[in-house]
Amino acid sequence: MSTPKEKPLYISIKTDLPYAYSAGRPLSRFLVALRDEAKILASRCNQCSYVLVPPRAFCTQCHKLTPELVEVGPRGTLETFSVINFPFIDPFTGLERPVPYGYGIIKLDGCDNLLPHFLDISDHTKLAIGQRVEAVFEEKENRTTALTDIKHFRVLI
Repeated sequence: MSTPKEKPLYISIKTDLPYAYSAGRPLSRFLVALRDEAKILASRCNQCSYVLVPPRAFCTQCHKLTPELVEVGPRGTLETFSVINFPFIDPFTGLERPVPYGYGIIKLDGCDNLLPHFLDISDHTKLAIGQRVEAVFEEKENRTTALTDIKHFRVLI
């Protein structure tokens, strides 16, 4: 004779976890340039010339300091993409993302690494790897010093 299994005990906890994150100098300058000038800054390594966006204090290739910031983009090449057809809560805005939406991996002009970001997909059937894209910035009064100051990338025809 088997004994009945106990019903699992569930405990509901409501919590608030506020925190502050220090962006550091390179990322702070990047975010302020997005907000104030609608410019995309990257770090360039003085040793190996590798260009990284968002900028970093150290080169990911040779591990040297990267004190120089350079402007890159706002145009680039779509390296790969996805069209997402299920809703989710956007962690940047806290709002449900309308579907479908596009998410791409972009190699900005003048940059060596790749930047993931949202795509404008008014007609997602026309998206293709290798297409040229361009950053579309939020209106200046709506910018919040975040990567979302780039609203999305649109395909250049």
